[in-house]
Amino acid sequence: MHVLRLLIASLLLAFILASPARAISLLRDPDIEYALKQLAAPILKAAGLSPSRISILVVDDRSLNAFVVDQNHIFVNSGLILKMKTPAMLQSVLAHEAGHIANGHLMRRPINLRNARTAAGIGAVLAAVGGAAVGNGALAAGAAAGVQGSALRSFFAHTRAEENAADQSGLRYMANAGIDPQGAVEVIDLFRGQEALSVGRRDPYASTHPLSSDRYRTVNQLASAYAGKAKPNPASDYWFARAKGKLSAFKRSPKWTLTRAGESGFSDVKYMRQAVANHLRSKTKKSISAINMAIAARPKDPYYYELKGQILMESRQFSAAASAYGTAANLAPKNALILGSYGRALMAQGQIKKATQYLEKSRALDARDIRVMRDLASAYAKQGNNGMASLMTAERYALSGRLHDAGVHAKRASDLLPRGSTGWRRAQDVLSASEAVSKKRRKK
Repeated sequence: MHVLRLLIASLLLAFILASPARAISLLRDPDIEYALKQLAAPILKAAGLSPSRISILVVDDRSLNAFVVDQNHIFVNSGLILKMKTPAMLQSVLAHEAGHIANGHLMRRPINLRNARTAAGIGAVLAAVGGAAVGNGALAAGAAAGVQGSALRSFFAHTRAEENAADQSGLRYMANAGIDPQGAVEVIDLFRGQEALSVGRRDPYASTHPLSSDRYRTVNQLASAYAGKAKPNPASDYWFARAKGKLSAFKRSPKWTLTRAGESGFSDVKYMRQAVANHLRSKTKKSISAINMAIAARPKDPYYYELKGQILMESRQFSAAASAYGTAANLAPKNALILGSYGRALMAQGQIKKATQYLEKSRALDARDIRVMRDLASAYAKQGNNGMASLMTAERYALSGRLHDAGVHAKRASDLLPRGSTGWRRAQDVLSASEAVSKKRRKK
């Protein structure tokens, strides 16, 4: 199955898992993430939150859901994005989740990722909660993943008071940002009747966000009160078309995409969707021709060069791919996903030292990309730096919650790296996390 950039990583916010083997997967795509950030920015500003601090990440799940687990991330299922018909609908979801963050609803959660800033710390949380899940029959699966483990569902579930507060805040943010609050009504309408269904048949959103007739009335009343404050926003229309257009192009069949490629009215989005569809059909020449037309329409857009790089890379045209990725990296020098892809293309060309530089830049900007860690381990091993190769492997395992394996490689890294060096200290961090989890398991 084709997926966005083949960069599906295990979700690092580990306590969503029901067991170490069942991970929520993320669809990491720099174009879609940037588009979602543009849609969220006016809402986050209205909420008094920093758009640069909060990431909007896409969960690879067809069911309808969105959730927050800390103050720095909003997660939206791919199925929910594809279900949204207007920018305001999607922005209402983002506004509601921003309301949970701004109102401090996360403070009551039993696990706080602020204490898990490193790969080892996050992995320790994963292992600890994964271990609890193994010992608790109620933790059958994660609610956010679309299944109904009761204990995990209670972790995500908000009280009705919190839901009402998030609704009120979210609608206020939308009104202040000039976004049509009717979008929130339309989203709520999607879930009408869910509470009458058995728990197993509900959309996850209905299980983690309590719905009631009172809530329907409140949202409608608030939307009516804010009516008339919406302003036309061509930028939101564009970025919504871009995010949904690219996501659907990768998730739907090429035939479906090609018959609808121009439905948004934006020519570059049409060419981008045609490029993806033809790439999935292995029609590389048509795909490159289409993405070149998108680039001609937006010559300074790094994300179109990034897509061109992906198409070329997956067509094994490594030199051309590196060139496209290099242009993207020059246009977006702080985008971790683009830098990681550029490093990967350079690796394929045999430019190991240069690749290592870009992969390290990527890891420094975003330490959540397991594939970058795997590439870095390979790059260091090719250069004979086995200590750093073991460290990257240890941190990758830690990030995946495999703390025992992480500890084995961290011990190897500790023995190989200079004592007191930055790498050695990172290895100690992984070792400490691994040992802490081992001790906790022995006590059970």
